[in-house]
Amino acid sequence: MLDTAANRPDLPPEIARRRTFAIISHPDAGKTTLTEKFLLYGGAIQMAGQVRAKGEARRTRSDFMQMEKDRGISVSASAMSFDFDGYRFNLVDTPGHSDFSEDTYRTLTAVDAAVMVIDGAKGVESQTQKLFEVCRLRDLPILTFCNKMDRESRDTFEIIDEIQENLAIDVTPAAWPIGVGRDFIGCYDMLRDRLELMDRADRNKVAESIAIEGLDDPKLAEHVPAHLLEKLLEEVEMARELLPKLDPQAVLEGHMTPIWFGSAINSFGVKELMDGIGAYGPEPQVQTAQPRKIAPEEKKVTGFVFKVQANMDPKHRDRVAFVRMASGHFKRGMKLTHVRTKKPMAISNPVLFLASDRELAEEAWAGDIIGIPNHGQLRIGDTLTEGEALRVSGIPSFAPELLQGVRAGDPMKAKHLEKALMQFAEEGAAKVFKPSIGSGFIVGVVGALQFEVLASRIEMEYGLPVRFDNSQFTSARWVSGNKQALDKFTETNKQHIAYDHDGDIVYLTRLQWDIDRVERDYPDLKLTATKEMMV
Repeated sequence: MLDTAANRPDLPPEIARRRTFAIISHPDAGKTTLTEKFLLYGGAIQMAGQVRAKGEARRTRSDFMQMEKDRGISVSASAMSFDFDGYRFNLVDTPGHSDFSEDTYRTLTAVDAAVMVIDGAKGVESQTQKLFEVCRLRDLPILTFCNKMDRESRDTFEIIDEIQENLAIDVTPAAWPIGVGRDFIGCYDMLRDRLELMDRADRNKVAESIAIEGLDDPKLAEHVPAHLLEKLLEEVEMARELLPKLDPQAVLEGHMTPIWFGSAINSFGVKELMDGIGAYGPEPQVQTAQPRKIAPEEKKVTGFVFKVQANMDPKHRDRVAFVRMASGHFKRGMKLTHVRTKKPMAISNPVLFLASDRELAEEAWAGDIIGIPNHGQLRIGDTLTEGEALRVSGIPSFAPELLQGVRAGDPMKAKHLEKALMQFAEEGAAKVFKPSIGSGFIVGVVGALQFEVLASRIEMEYGLPVRFDNSQFTSARWVSGNKQALDKFTETNKQHIAYDHDGDIVYLTRLQWDIDRVERDYPDLKLTATKEMMV
């Protein structure tokens, strides 16, 4: 992913100051709270909301769906842009819940780095590991934040060992925690030789920072109780002996992750992490595309859609395509070519997001994420260019793991249901298959919670109560091959054949045996569990 060729020109300053990253973690590690604090430090919101707010007191800004507010989880990736210390941060908050992992996988194709949030008590959890593997596939640079240090947490060395072992990546401490749980008073900033002290009284206050001259500075003893100081000195000495030094190049190549410690809810350690993203995070990177790669410093504008969100504003039946700018300097009102349909599109009202608040984007540079409201022309995987037929590649679509039939409560509303389902299919929220025999639809998702989200959204956004029924099928595979073999196959297996919303042929299966049988009897056909979005 990182193109470190020496002959690449320097990026224009406006592009070079962009940092586009996603926050990934296991559910409940404190990702959304951290996002809120980023916005607080970026001056974007005056007072950070908490995920579990009392009543309507404070809702988090990055969770906008009714269901997210009710359950205190993020089910949809949201994007935010803000300035911090000379940098322009484009942050994408992803759902941590594994039922929404596909949304997260796609989001990771649109960022240049990831911030991995780990719970100090639980360490590396299963979902963190899965997401990390996706970052690995893309060689994404990773910065780690160990959260909830103000609660009982594990030994610092133990956490670092676990990351090194489970994720096979070098870990270097950028800060070292002083005390844990109730005794946690702050961190020693190992990169800048400062003492950062946490203020427990005011959660929205920036931590106090004290410059010290090395660990033998007598000032340390004024601020750190003796028993904690002794432990700190011993641990930092061990850490410097045993753990690798920070190597900015290794971080950019994705081989090393610096780790910061803190407590997002107490606004502690967040600013140091943000400084770290600015200093060690990558500038906008080259994007893989067909027939050639796209470099961010190119003059011509290109961008690609990595997510579509319908009805972000329930009062307007709107659809917003989230577009990652890959190159150039975009200005509002520009005409761009929609590569898939070869038609020009005038982009007159692009928006910048601050979660559910949006403002018109007068301009955007490579690395930025903007929203383009549209009526269904833009789909996930679409590329927009100034005329050249480029297609950004590598945005995956996964075969669903759970399939159910769906029916409208009112049989007269079948047409409405079809429209709603197609909308969700284009948004990537679910796979919708139309069986070749019989009426009705089969909906496929990655996790069971998605059925609930779909039912609640169809009811809220379209006024249609729906019922999901068990389906005889358990999984789906896309089928490809030459036309003759395909026709013969679809003719003999009619009861298993369906079509997805792009019109591609899908083979619905009940058992692994079905898949093995097809592979044996039809050697010239290919069954796949992923397909590239919108080829």
